[in-house]
Amino acid sequence: MEISRVHHLMKEALDYRATREDLISSNIANVDTPGYRARDIDFEEILAEKRGRIFSENSRELRMARTNARHLPRAREEERNGGTLFFRDGHLARNDGNTVDLDVETTEMAKNTVMYNALVAALKKDSAIFRSVIDASSKI
Repeated sequence: MEISRVHHLMKEALDYRATREDLISSNIANVDTPGYRARDIDFEEILAEKRGRIFSENSRELRMARTNARHLPRAREEERNGGTLFFRDGHLARNDGNTVDLDVETTEMAKNTVMYNALVAALKKDSAIFRSVIDASSKI
């Protein structure tokens, strides 16, 4: 039984936020490692596409029709199951080649923590609404 249309999407967003937290923690742990390149994950576009499918919004992307099940899917369809892992190289590398900027990492971690906590609160609220409906229906 599905609680709401968006419940599964929020759970996926929590998973992505936890993965991002791990990546940022790894970046901070390797702040003094020579040659280490800061990594991050981009998943907002994937969640936006899934949200569009859930709520039947018109996407700006032109979808390719697969008229036969034996046709190969687009390469992009196969890789869209998870977020895109990338190196955050926009910052100046130190002399040892390390690209971790501690200020950027702590800021990103704080933003990610706020978003994670907001998702947890939303999931709790969503579940509470579902529970209240069940409780109310049992009294009838």
